[in-house]
Amino acid sequence: MKVVAFERSVQGTGASRRLRNSGKTPGIVYGSKDPALVIELDHNALFHALRKEAFHSSILDLEIGGKTQKVLLRDYQMHPFKPLVLHIDFQRVSATEKVHMRVPLHFTNADTSAAVKLQGAVISHIMTELEVSCLPADLPEFIEVDLAKIEVGHGIHANDIALPKGVTLVLHVEQENPVLANARIPAVKAAEPTDAPAAPAAAAPAADAAKDKA
Repeated sequence: MKVVAFERSVQGTGASRRLRNSGKTPGIVYGSKDPALVIELDHNALFHALRKEAFHSSILDLEIGGKTQKVLLRDYQMHPFKPLVLHIDFQRVSATEKVHMRVPLHFTNADTSAAVKLQGAVISHIMTELEVSCLPADLPEFIEVDLAKIEVGHGIHANDIALPKGVTLVLHVEQENPVLANARIPAVKAAEPTDAPAAPAAAAPAADAAKDKA
């Protein structure tokens, strides 16, 4: 994806406020051997780009002053209640250095699994993204998790999935091997039929006593 930005000459809280009022978003580019660079971007274009999944997990082509560099989205701040991007951070990447990145998970074949079709299981997605390590050229937009063979009472773990070529789990994820999804039968409470209540046993003796007094 391509992102167009412009070098920013002024900094500070007041300057950033004026920038936002003019429809721009302040940002910064850092990393590699080059010095950090403060930038500004068109807010509306950036706001819509942030709604795309690929913008968060892909290598981006950031164009500044006619020159393009490869970057990753590393952080951004939103206004607490307004649809406003307050600031954004990009990190430069090198084609020869591995990056650590959280990649979205796409779950497939849940409806065709025997656990769902034959046993009525419900699939729960425990995690929605996974942290991986790879060269920038190998970074996938998403990782597919095939649920076709999931079994009731069992889960799909991080080490169970087939990763794209050149992609590995980061060390702590590989060691922890977290559950990504599981299948369970939902608990259903059976409704018990109720009969009309029987007459109280004490009613008969009370009726007999009334006859004796008559």
